[in-house]
Amino acid sequence: MCFFRKFFLLLTALCLLASCMVSYKLNGASIDYNTVKTIMIDPFANRAAYQWAPMTAMFNESISDLYVRQTKLKQVKSNGDLVISGEITGYDQINKSISADGFSSMIELKMTVKVRFVNNTNHKDDFERSFSAAREYNSKQQLSSVQEELVQQMIDEINDQIFNATVANW
Repeated sequence: MCFFRKFFLLLTALCLLASCMVSYKLNGASIDYNTVKTIMIDPFANRAAYQWAPMTAMFNESISDLYVRQTKLKQVKSNGDLVISGEITGYDQINKSISADGFSSMIELKMTVKVRFVNNTNHKDDFERSFSAAREYNSKQQLSSVQEELVQQMIDEINDQIFNATVANW
């Protein structure tokens, strides 16, 4: 009986090891660096009806930094193997909930970005789509006191969505 117990433990250990041997990349990117070596990220313009001046620079810096940190792709000004372009198309506030006194108690801030992606090494991956993120804040707070933090959170979320759609193949 001891032999069967040892055999069972060994078999269980092997199964666990085999299941853990799936290859994961810490950055989530699944890029064939033999074919894809460069990326061009055009600056995104802010075409939203409602504007907050720092948002455009925050977005452009953040998306560029994400690809620098998470990939080995060289950023170029033209003719990239991958090309990302687009614009900020929406930046809106809406009343999310009403309190007992009839006034707004929560406000939702939403950001939408339209992205065009071209993979010059494999055009079947090309797409044009919109990504968005939203955050809520208490209406007793001034937007100016929470705007920078909320916008940065939305930018980070949208850029993660863009990254996943372009190079992570999720």
